Amino acid sequence: MVEDNSTLVTKFVLSTFSDIYQYQSVLFVIFLFILVITVTGNLTIIMLTSSDSQLQVPMYFFLGNLSFVDICMSLVTIPLMLKNFLLELERRVISFEGCMAQVYFFLKFANVEDFLLAVMAYDRYIAISDPLHYVVNMHKKLRIRLLASCWLLSTLNAVLHTGLTSRLSYCHSNFINHFLCDMVPLFALSCSDISINQLVILTEGSLVVAGPFIFIVISYVYIIKAILKIRSAAGRRKVFSTCSSHLIVVTFYFGTILFTYFRPSSSYSLTKDRMASVMYTILAPMFNPFIYTLRNNDVQKAFQRLLAKMKVI
Repeated sequence: MVEDNSTLVTKFVLSTFSDIYQYQSVLFVIFLFILVITVTGNLTIIMLTSSDSQLQVPMYFFLGNLSFVDICMSLVTIPLMLKNFLLELERRVISFEGCMAQVYFFLKFANVEDFLLAVMAYDRYIAISDPLHYVVNMHKKLRIRLLASCWLLSTLNAVLHTGLTSRLSYCHSNFINHFLCDMVPLFALSCSDISINQLVILTEGSLVVAGPFIFIVISYVYIIKAILKIRSAAGRRKVFSTCSSHLIVVTFYFGTILFTYFRPSSSYSLTKDRMASVMYTILAPMFNPFIYTLRNNDVQKAFQRLLAKMKVI
């Protein structure tokens, strides 16, 4: 579906895996299952961290908020995919305004997750370096300020990139070869100069994504130093186990984001980029509750207490 070069694009068509159209019904079932599991798993984490008295510590305050962000991320991407799986390709239309709204919310929630993972690394450092004063040092006001900062910075970043993307002219084609409206596939359709957009991604975008990642790396350098000071091997293993879930999530999430956005344009591959996007926008929110549950005894026990209460009721 292509519009004439003299006519500005007012709507887009999302391919949503149209290259494997024969499997659309199967994909619909798979992604519907992923959505249900993601929402259920993360709602369970939110319920546990907000109601269980044993989880009323800063670490689980941030984990509950991470689960909320994961739900939001899934709702921004998967429902539109499910709708498009049921439509013919030419009917998978999204308005220009709707596309920019998806860009905004997608960037916002992705960035909140970036900053939250960095805050969680800092939280682990405080807990391990000074466990006796952990709750005092990570007091409620500080937690709220850190969380508010995550949302504020993410909102400003999303507004900046969405504004720059919306100012571009799209006059060659309105066919987005992707399952969501994102900056990189939109740049490929623009007939405007995108050098400013690319420059902002490499500068400000690098700070927003690579900044939290570098902060996490530095935090874990200090965390490892603190762990090595623990005399008993059993104590070191116990302390490190509280960080392992976070490390797995960070590696999975940041690895795919850095691959997608921070590499030469000459290495762009639709298949690789689409799979990377699926991993950090769809699979990561689904896996996070299981990673934190399976590798965290406190969450497992809280879940068992919840099941016990439900049986009593």
